[in-house]
Amino acid sequence: MVSDVHGNARDLARAGEGADALVCLGDLVLFLDYADHSRGIFPDLFGAENATRLVELRTARRFEEARDLGTRLWAGIGQDRSAVIEKAVRKQYAELFAAFPEPTYATYGNVDMPALWSEYAGQGTTVLDGERVEIGGWVFGFVGGGLRTPMRTPYEISDEEYAAKIEAVGEVDVLCTHIPPEVPELVYDTVARRFERGSHALLEAIRRTRPRYSLFGHVHQPLARRMRIGATECVNVGHFAGSGKPWALEW
Repeated sequence: MVSDVHGNARDLARAGEGADALVCLGDLVLFLDYADHSRGIFPDLFGAENATRLVELRTARRFEEARDLGTRLWAGIGQDRSAVIEKAVRKQYAELFAAFPEPTYATYGNVDMPALWSEYAGQGTTVLDGERVEIGGWVFGFVGGGLRTPMRTPYEISDEEYAAKIEAVGEVDVLCTHIPPEVPELVYDTVARRFERGSHALLEAIRRTRPRYSLFGHVHQPLARRMRIGATECVNVGHFAGSGKPWALEW
């Protein structure tokens, strides 16, 4: 089980060793590494110094200034922004999807570009979003993406659309999402020093349907990596880009 891969293809290629299947909860793309400002699509285009400035503005929640900085930088390169980003994302996806073992079950993160996944997901990779699948006799439900934020990452959707996907999954043994349920200890990032967006609909579904596990990522350094909500064990499966270590679900 991995989440928030953010370009770590080297460790991803070994993540499924000894497991019946690999489950990936999204965020394959590395746009900007908040720990190393020289890594990612943004610094490749605009340099580490500008990446550092962008991180500072976002961390301070000065999002309008961050967007103004981005607008000025993109104007300076004289190329279509969406085309440049898509080309860079395609390069990362080609390497990352090739690293997935068989079988892999995956859903999207908020920084992913779902429209491209069908081009790179091989026969051994099953992509699910608002859908269920049986793995090893247990039913797993998958809901990808994130909720809307001032960051405006590529795959953010409305609360209503997200809740509809949660409802479509229904009762499962393992509820797999990119974002966590809306619980302060699970959504606060201790390094970024901000609350990320969790889902109230997910929290309500956990209380109502009582899955064995709720598994998620998104928050890289949470106050709590796991906690129980009623009968459900809630686990942040980790910031794989930083740790390179998968989380194992055993039954």
